Amino acid sequence: MSEAWFAHESHDSIERFVCSLPLAYFRFEAHDCYAKSTRYEMDTLFRVFLIKEIHGWRHETALLTYLEESPDLCGELELESIPDQSTLWRTWENRFTPELRETVQTTARTILLKAQNTGVSVPREPERNCSSRDDTEDEPVLDEEAILGKAATITDHVSRLVFPVFSLDRGEGCELPENAYWGLQTYLGLRDRLAANEGARSFVYESTRDRTPLGHAHRDQIRDLSIPEIREMYRQAVNRLLDEVATTEEFFRAGLVAIDITEADPFTGDRTGHEDEIIGTKEQTDEYAYQWATVQLVGTAVPIVLDARPVRKGETRLEIVEDLLDSAEELIHVDNVLMDREFDSQHILEMLSQRGLSYVVPKRMQTSEKAQAKRLLQRGQDSYETDRKLHLRKNEWHETTLIYRRKENSEHDDYRQYSVFMTNTKSAFLAEYGFRWEIESGYRSIKRFMAATTSKNFGLRFFYFAFACLLYSIWRAVDLLVQVALTDEYQHSPIVTADNTLTLLKKETGIG
Repeated sequence: MSEAWFAHESHDSIERFVCSLPLAYFRFEAHDCYAKSTRYEMDTLFRVFLIKEIHGWRHETALLTYLEESPDLCGELELESIPDQSTLWRTWENRFTPELRETVQTTARTILLKAQNTGVSVPREPERNCSSRDDTEDEPVLDEEAILGKAATITDHVSRLVFPVFSLDRGEGCELPENAYWGLQTYLGLRDRLAANEGARSFVYESTRDRTPLGHAHRDQIRDLSIPEIREMYRQAVNRLLDEVATTEEFFRAGLVAIDITEADPFTGDRTGHEDEIIGTKEQTDEYAYQWATVQLVGTAVPIVLDARPVRKGETRLEIVEDLLDSAEELIHVDNVLMDREFDSQHILEMLSQRGLSYVVPKRMQTSEKAQAKRLLQRGQDSYETDRKLHLRKNEWHETTLIYRRKENSEHDDYRQYSVFMTNTKSAFLAEYGFRWEIESGYRSIKRFMAATTSKNFGLRFFYFAFACLLYSIWRAVDLLVQVALTDEYQHSPIVTADNTLTLLKKETGIG
């Protein structure tokens, strides 16, 4: 990229130069990392992020505003429609390789330097020594006191927003305020496997309140709540939580979600009269368990549980997914959906497509998939894609794409070396399926926050799970807000621990 080329070409702005720059320059500088990103319109996305880097904008908001105000530029970029903020952010963070991101930064710096040297107007002073965004040598080291101090302030604010939407509808003249019940419930989440009776006795000594709920009274109040009431209160609380984190540039009201089902510990007692609620396990064993379904933000977004619901005998996976997506789409703009292979129903996939959503779902291998995997193994082929029509009903089909991927370091020596995924989008999105593990990680934390009980009351059981989901979501939201307040950035690995947040929450709810 010579200065003579700058001087020879006539441009009224540096953006016009970016649009007219031959792609050969990009490919030459991107090397192998460009070849790894073969998604449709990758050249256009490269130019879009090059403009962002040239202007020195830290967030996609400024870029999006600039594009919306520059229709002629969008035409030159060959943008049929402007990507939303979430798409831009995830493209940069997830789909561009680290090498390609570095290439964008290096190319932008080169353009600024060459343009400046030839008298072309530039939007910012170029750095003379290029440094990677991943360079943390000069980053400030945060001390624990600063983190906890900011976390305390934010937790206080968040708890005052969230907890008021929970109501026991007890009427007038009650001596104990409702906050005392939520305080006890939070306290139960601080201890591993702590039940209400034992927790209430300890709560008396650790609370700053004159009077605290008794264990049986606490359970009685919660048993009076219906499951629809619990879900509605939960959704209101999460909506307030999302409104709070949405004030930051690091959170976008659009995203990648995962839907999954988790089980309580296997049930060993008499389930007579509760057969529709204490159902079989997902693995089809001879054990029984309560089951809960959730929809959660995943990826590099803050992993908030958007909604939770119980799973009853006789409910189809289609009904569960539709219900959770209805809730999620009232809160955020959903782009892509990840699910486990237990959701590989063609009717679910068709419903997602009709909603305009992309999906990635692993497929249970039947005879034809096993045969194809065997052929791939014989040829030593690591991947394979093919279109497939899945039968819906008479003369109706769902069109999907099957993607075969060979597992690394597989313990098997036959067709089981391969996994098969179904998707209605490009294969580049298959990498996003790796984010689904976060929902399993979230479940482990959520179950850590649950109170213990031997009660068979379905509403009580579900409330314990939903409240644990709320505590988990508050923790992750507080961590995002603390990170942004102290560093102006958000890294997925939390700097505020779950115990930090729960300890601060118990102070706000009358404990300690």
